[in-house]
Amino acid sequence: MNSSALLRVPLGNIIFPILFPSVTTRKMKQLLGIQPQEEMTLRALVLDKYKHLAIQEVPVPACRPDEVLVRVRACAICGSDVHGYDGSSGRRIPPIVMGHEAAGEVTETGEAVSCFQPGDRVTFDSTIYCGTCVFCRAGRVNLCDDRRVLGVSCEDYRRDGAFAEYVAVPERIVYRIPDGLSFEHASLVEPVAVAVHAVSRAALRLNDTAVVLGAGTIGLLAIQALQRAGCGRIIAVDLDDARLGLAEQLGATDTVNSAHNPTADAVTSLTGGKGADIVLEAVGIEETVGAGLACARKGGTVVLVGNVTPSVSFPLQTAVTRELNVLGSCASSGEYPVAIALLARGEIAVELIISATGQLEDGHAWFERLHAREPGLLKVVLCP
Repeated sequence: MNSSALLRVPLGNIIFPILFPSVTTRKMKQLLGIQPQEEMTLRALVLDKYKHLAIQEVPVPACRPDEVLVRVRACAICGSDVHGYDGSSGRRIPPIVMGHEAAGEVTETGEAVSCFQPGDRVTFDSTIYCGTCVFCRAGRVNLCDDRRVLGVSCEDYRRDGAFAEYVAVPERIVYRIPDGLSFEHASLVEPVAVAVHAVSRAALRLNDTAVVLGAGTIGLLAIQALQRAGCGRIIAVDLDDARLGLAEQLGATDTVNSAHNPTADAVTSLTGGKGADIVLEAVGIEETVGAGLACARKGGTVVLVGNVTPSVSFPLQTAVTRELNVLGSCASSGEYPVAIALLARGEIAVELIISATGQLEDGHAWFERLHAREPGLLKVVLCP
């Protein structure tokens, strides 16, 4: 459903008010060739060069026929944004408005939009998929041949994200959120969906033992998703005792500080020499990938979620001789409704994961603190 446009059109000396019930005012002005005196702008947090973010006035994005314009109310800082901030990922080439974990309110809809209307409370997928390629038709939208990610600029494409007052996104990636779910908590639907997808890739069985390497946002959410899926034992591994304490609060039955104890030895001891049925690697560096394969039992499953490092050496003999199932897990693929329901019912808690909320104007300072790995700082949500 679209908002209505009321225009006053002069004809000679008489001005006629005309109501267009299914077209937005801005779109109707474009159709009639009426140019606004000043282009509408919004405030956005722009990465104008590496390690520097600034508030800038930029044009409000045009709402295409299949898109909705969302007034962003909350946008969380993802670890990939921090890696984009310093240029290490190569996927946030300045200038770019980053941000893909967000929630807000619909303010405008394109003429082809049928499921949303202004005022709807929504979140949206970080992946913009085409909906027509062979992978999209098979329901594997995260593998879309023309996949694009909000807030990413690379050699292939540039798509501004949600560290801004408004963002335009296709209707097909938008989801309603219930009134009882705050915008701040709803901004974490995206990482919850990523964690749920990773757990679904593992195809676990009731009472399985799982190891989660990395107690960052995705790891802590995966611990909760594993618990909800019926894992009997969940071993969290990290270098930070505070994060390991948080992992215990959120469902880990055992913790290992890998700074003091070799990960594989600790897991072997905890599992009576067997190893873990499932390992979720949520860091993405060579040391943890190697440790993940070493932790798994014979015939076990290792799900690789972290992807900080583009390439790592691979313990081929371990994977082959122990017949390990090594799986990649990319973003999410249809898990948003489940993630929203889990958050709305309180079955996955994010209040302990959100370290702070701040204003868009303070974004540069928050990025600096996250980049410096300030102790105790995990997830920061910015509210434009």
